[in-house]
Amino acid sequence: MSGNYAIILAAGKGLRMKAGINKQYIDIDGKPILYYTLKAFSKCQAIDNIIVVASESEINYCKKEVVDKYGFNKVSKIVAGGNERQESVLKGLEAISSADIVLIHDGARPFVEENTIKQGIEYARLYGAAASGVPSKDTVKVKDENGFSKGTLKRSELFLVQTPQVFKYDLILKCHHKLKEENMFVTDDTMVVERYGYRVYLYQGSYDNIKITTPEDLVFGENLIYKLHY
Repeated sequence: MSGNYAIILAAGKGLRMKAGINKQYIDIDGKPILYYTLKAFSKCQAIDNIIVVASESEINYCKKEVVDKYGFNKVSKIVAGGNERQESVLKGLEAISSADIVLIHDGARPFVEENTIKQGIEYARLYGAAASGVPSKDTVKVKDENGFSKGTLKRSELFLVQTPQVFKYDLILKCHHKLKEENMFVTDDTMVVERYGYRVYLYQGSYDNIKITTPEDLVFGENLIYKLHY
């Protein structure tokens, strides 16, 4: 089946959260973080199918306590992730038999806006690859090995990349397979296609589209629930 697929990455261990459980299953306002992420993609009419990539030991929990419990019918598969992010992405990509556009999104970014999803799809159709993000509000310094500043980056040229990162399916799958053959590791899917000469269009996301990584992020997330009327 072709169409637009979202791959939701929910296999990370979230060690910085120090919560004893995977951060995607921590509650905000009575519901797990992953609930809000899946809700955002499920209610978007431009999304046809959702693949959740979970830790192998948490697949049953994810299905019972999130997907089935809240009736996320667009979730067609829950697959086991790998040891690293890029392995998890590839497993998600290989779980799709055919697609036009694929959106890769962090399960711990629950406040993604529908317009960000739709724009990503349109830009990926136009350019092959696109990523949402925001301009840097801060001045960024380059630090040397002794802790001293050795330069200042031009803030107007800096862009803080978020997810979703959106691609033509055949393109991102081909590039991930090449990366695996070369035994190379990257931290971000835009780097995967850039390595093979493809350009990524960067488009405006939202400062509210935070990744919940630390206990402080949870507090911010609770405030966003009320701000955004979830």
